[in-house]
Amino acid sequence: MANANTEKLRDDETATADREMVITRVFDAPRDMIWAAWTDPNQIVKWWGPHGFTITIDEMDVRPGGVWKSTMHGPDGTQYLNDCVFTEVTKPERIAYKLSGGRKEDHDVNAEVSWIFEAQGAKTKLTLRMLFATAEARDRSAKTYKVVESGNEMLDRLREHFVKG
Repeated sequence: MANANTEKLRDDETATADREMVITRVFDAPRDMIWAAWTDPNQIVKWWGPHGFTITIDEMDVRPGGVWKSTMHGPDGTQYLNDCVFTEVTKPERIAYKLSGGRKEDHDVNAEVSWIFEAQGAKTKLTLRMLFATAEARDRSAKTYKVVESGNEMLDRLREHFVKG
């Protein structure tokens, strides 16, 4: 029998389903290793972003209230600015931040982003969740920035990062 908190959580998730994007992947690597790949600037530059993209990190302070400023460079030369403020960092379970970003000229993406790191024996289940203010904002980001495809490609690159080691 579900308790009141479980029912509220389900209601909250249902209430936001039309304005969120969720991607889940299981990695054949321990949670601490996945956490390190995410929080170490020397590792994250090797896999962050869709295929063909590179990233320059201007600042990365992974702690509540810390900021992460970066620029993703697309293969066509387009620059995508990302300004993040971390709202939660619970090692090695969860990272959450507020994202403001997009193409340099219009910087029109705003979302609450969370990454959940779940240990599954020697493997890790990683869930990326982006919550947008409205369904229209999510749809615009999906169309303009291909956030679902890009998120999947980024997680493919993270998997490749561990294979290349």
